[in-house]
Amino acid sequence: MESIGVLMLILMNSYLEQELQRHYNLFKLWTAPQKRQFIKEHATSIRTIIKNAFAGIDAKLIEALQRLEIVSSFSVKVDKIDLTKYKEKGIRVTYTPDVLTEDVTDLAIGLMLAVLRRLCESD
Repeated sequence: MESIGVLMLILMNSYLEQELQRHYNLFKLWTAPQKRQFIKEHATSIRTIIKNAFAGIDAKLIEALQRLEIVSSFSVKVDKIDLTKYKEKGIRVTYTPDVLTEDVTDLAIGLMLAVLRRLCESD
């Protein structure tokens, strides 16, 4: 059976990395000194990209990865994802909308209360 290549654009937590490594051929782009050459060498096996909101994917990378099937972004926004380009090429895109909404709201209200009650000054 063919090995599926997963290209990571950013450093992730070690557990997730280990699990991906167990099941797939994991490529860590940030470890490659010659990124263009690295992509050329592995372009035929990479079918998945894993990224976050800070790691953008340019059109050259999309074109270079002819077998790319899915881009998975563990972030709540798609700012650096060209959805039109992916749709044209039939590449699926996943992301995590509304995952942190309630937690961010709770933290914002907690910080406002801390400022109003001058908790940090009293600490």
